[in-house]
Amino acid sequence: MGMFTSINIAGTGLSAQRLKLDVIADNLANINTTRNAYDNGPYRRKQVVMTPINLRSNWRAPIFPLGLDTGMGRGVKVLKITEDKRPFRLVYDPTHPDAIQIGPKKGYVEYPNVNIVEEITDMISASRAYEANAQVIQSSKQMFQKALEIGRLA
Repeated sequence: MGMFTSINIAGTGLSAQRLKLDVIADNLANINTTRNAYDNGPYRRKQVVMTPINLRSNWRAPIFPLGLDTGMGRGVKVLKITEDKRPFRLVYDPTHPDAIQIGPKKGYVEYPNVNIVEEITDMISASRAYEANAQVIQSSKQMFQKALEIGRLA
């Protein structure tokens, strides 16, 4: 494990959580968007899918058996941003310009499938994870500074 590995791992967490906070902000900003530019339908909630960056391998070189087995993860990365497939919220408002005109849902307006409680909970979780990663970087810096001080005294 290198000297700056902890900072690199925490840095990947910082960038992933920042993207998650941006997606949550988009979801909250579009909570009442009944028509979008793409398909004229309501906004669909977006979700961030993360995966660990893992450099482990089952293959081992005959000359250097531990050469490819790092033994640890290397942080996290965003795999993709997906759309939530849950159904839209239906609100009865026949005077709304986007109200359904025919069929059994006549007079209902489809609103985004964004749940404000779920978004706020996700936002708090992402914010705490961001803070934890920032604290890892700060603690690593302090340890490096103390190691340099010890080296100077010796």
